[in-house]
Amino acid sequence: MTSLPGITLFVPVFNEGALLISNTGRLLEFIGSLEVPHEIIIGSNGSTDSTVELGERLCSEHPDIRFFHLPQKGVGAAFREGVGIAKYNRIISVDMDLSISLDFIPEAYKLLSQYDIVIGSKIMGIQRRSWIRRMASISFIRLAKILLNIRFHDYSIAAKGYRKEVVEEYLSFVDDKTFYVVEIVCRACQDGKRVKEIPVRCLDMRASRFNLIHEGVYKFGHLFRLWVSLSRASSNRKISGS
Repeated sequence: MTSLPGITLFVPVFNEGALLISNTGRLLEFIGSLEVPHEIIIGSNGSTDSTVELGERLCSEHPDIRFFHLPQKGVGAAFREGVGIAKYNRIISVDMDLSISLDFIPEAYKLLSQYDIVIGSKIMGIQRRSWIRRMASISFIRLAKILLNIRFHDYSIAAKGYRKEVVEEYLSFVDDKTFYVVEIVCRACQDGKRVKEIPVRCLDMRASRFNLIHEGVYKFGHLFRLWVSLSRASSNRKISGS
């Protein structure tokens, strides 16, 4: 089915019951002020608190909200589901804590008329986060530049915009966890898609929702896996062309 012009806000959530009602209300008010066709898809993955009950209530009370729950934790799996059911042709991902300035939403919506992917970058903009999270991000970004030759500064989940028909091309490469932004951006760049990076403001002093050691091992491991996979594919193309 062809997607419609408008904005799908995708919000993955894990145990966000304390924030769900208030921050979804803020999102509804903000996106309503843009006077653009819109929907908010809230995708719970593995939540065990009141998130599911509250999400279902929000869905029943507001026609612009859609909610689903996956029993296992996995933001990548939630992203695949969200893209699959998105009604509109421009999908913008934000976190439920709204740590990224909401100004990103209209800016990304505008840019997605010219670009296939829009990256909101905390490093290019202003950020207040713990030093350990900033250092881990910088290390990962530098290694991604070296191994994958992609020159962007932010591969986190929030503040990313995608044209639906473009991101659907890469859903088969999206795993269940948090690496999918790197996978999509890298493969999109290889295919000559138009990717734009813009600065964003971020205030996020909450503790990470992930175990930073486990997350680091997972992400750096997947970075090397992707590098090996792409290197082999490049070598095979050269052999086939010779």
